[in-house]
Amino acid sequence: MEKMIIEGGRRLEGKVRVSGSKNSALSTLVASLLIRGKTTFFNIPRIGDVWTMLEMLRALGVKANFRGEAVEIDATQIDNCEAPYELVKKMRASFNVLGPVLARCGRARIPLPGGCDIGTRPVDFHLKGLQAMGAEIRMEHGYVEAYADSLEGAEIYLDFPSVGATCHLATTAVSAKGITYIHNAAEEPEIHDLFNFLNQAGAHIQYVDSRVIEIKGSERLGEITYRVMPDRMEAGTFMIAAAATEGDVIVEGINPQYLKPVIEKLRETGCEVIEMEDAVRVIGKRPIKPVNIVTMPHPGFPTDMQQPFTALLSIAEGTSMVTETVYDSRFKYLSELARMGADVKVEGRTAIIRGVKELTGAPVTITDLRAGAALIIAGLIAKGRSELSGLENLDRGYEDLESKLTSLGASVRRIREESKECVL
Repeated sequence: MEKMIIEGGRRLEGKVRVSGSKNSALSTLVASLLIRGKTTFFNIPRIGDVWTMLEMLRALGVKANFRGEAVEIDATQIDNCEAPYELVKKMRASFNVLGPVLARCGRARIPLPGGCDIGTRPVDFHLKGLQAMGAEIRMEHGYVEAYADSLEGAEIYLDFPSVGATCHLATTAVSAKGITYIHNAAEEPEIHDLFNFLNQAGAHIQYVDSRVIEIKGSERLGEITYRVMPDRMEAGTFMIAAAATEGDVIVEGINPQYLKPVIEKLRETGCEVIEMEDAVRVIGKRPIKPVNIVTMPHPGFPTDMQQPFTALLSIAEGTSMVTETVYDSRFKYLSELARMGADVKVEGRTAIIRGVKELTGAPVTITDLRAGAALIIAGLIAKGRSELSGLENLDRGYEDLESKLTSLGASVRRIREESKECVL
């Protein structure tokens, strides 16, 4: 078993460049299933979720591999219309192969999804949208089976602006006959990146109004080379870490417009944030002022930054409140943060954080991807040594995180411990 060891109390300083976007990489890799030929991607991060998605594509009969700095996909032929349970249970995004496989093969059989344990995330929106486009859906024995001789354009309304459902249904609608409208669609930058990819391949997708997407069906998409956008959540993690450690860090390769809510909340805490053309500089200041946060779909404060920001607020001078409106179980990590001395409690969907003078190092467990970011930030500011286990959750979404933190002056390393079995 691997553990991460952090010796806290070191100021972060220097420059760091973010990797490609996890969410953009996953959605565009899925969309490459629609291209009956080769797709070449650049800036795909080497992270756990990408390895899982490449395994998924290969399980469907698609050629999918890293070639140096590029990822090469050849979806000329799809040999298998059923996705393996072992892969779908590891990562929710892999469920989104359902629509493209259905469009290519006329049928698909996909297990219900798994992924990070951050609450109930039903696939009802996905299935209702596919049914609106003419798919016959059956659910049995933990699998979704979909059938359609052809898909037709439709009017689809999402009860909630779900990122996953928006990506899934828009990608599928590219292969439908006629025009599809998705109402109350999500607007995250990663969705725009997906649409840019599909449009460059020959699709016709555009926002015709706020949260309304028009997709004109395309007979065939062409081969394409594409570079995915940078990861704004990784950038936000480094920005918050700089503020927490009273550091001075330039996060390079990111458009500040992607992170406006995070930037404004950092400024509210009292730290200095300087926006550049493709970088953000964060200079941490003391004391850290308490702030209130409500997570919302884009352009609101991103739910993926709720956990790292809470770690920062744990040492603010005063009481902060963080309300989570997107997922219903995203405060499980707070019990781990409390082990390090944080004063936190949950009332419904709101976490109340009373700032303490300092955190102390402790053994803690990473329960999901962004909880890992929060506990790393807590470890960086804690007095003494912290031991983080559950690194497989962290590795799903951060590339070379230890080396990047080390380059900024942090004391972070991994160790491998042999498991100790009890013999009776």
